[in-house]
Amino acid sequence: MKSVLMRSPWVFVINSSGRNTPVNTWCNRLTGTITEMKIVSRVLDIQSNEQLQYFDVTPKVSEIIEETGIVDGFAIVSSRHTTTALFINEYEQRLLQDMADFLRRTVPVDNAYLHNDIHLRDCPPEEPENAHSHIMAMLMSSSEAIPVIDGALSIGQWQSLIFVELDGPRSRSLTVQLIGNTAKSQ
Repeated sequence: MKSVLMRSPWVFVINSSGRNTPVNTWCNRLTGTITEMKIVSRVLDIQSNEQLQYFDVTPKVSEIIEETGIVDGFAIVSSRHTTTALFINEYEQRLLQDMADFLRRTVPVDNAYLHNDIHLRDCPPEEPENAHSHIMAMLMSSSEAIPVIDGALSIGQWQSLIFVELDGPRSRSLTVQLIGNTAKSQ
């Protein structure tokens, strides 16, 4: 067997000798403990009610981690839309309002955006005039990779995973992919 070296005590075991080593097998170099890595994907559905709206998705992602039994690994959360965003920050109402005000001042809805010239584009005539939403999304991220340690997201006391609707109201979704082991590393 060959292993890929990492800074972590865990190394991925590659089956290059023809033995029956499962593909998702990891070995702790310090203890010799072997564990199977788990990869789980889920979709979170979100219904927005406003044009610009914030959602704290931390509890739902944490619930998925608990359901899967993953104790050490990563949670990769990704928006599936070009007019939404995802980031980590404090989920406090006055701060969220400050963020919304900043976005509206920086990217006004009523600017003359080329994307909004629906009659000049190859798209259905009912396509929304939403260039401002695309540009707002560009200013933020669309995905986050967060360590999972001891079965929980490794984020700070005031940090939350925040999903932002920028072109609502709409039905939206996030992909949550968890990669990790179910046995506590030693």
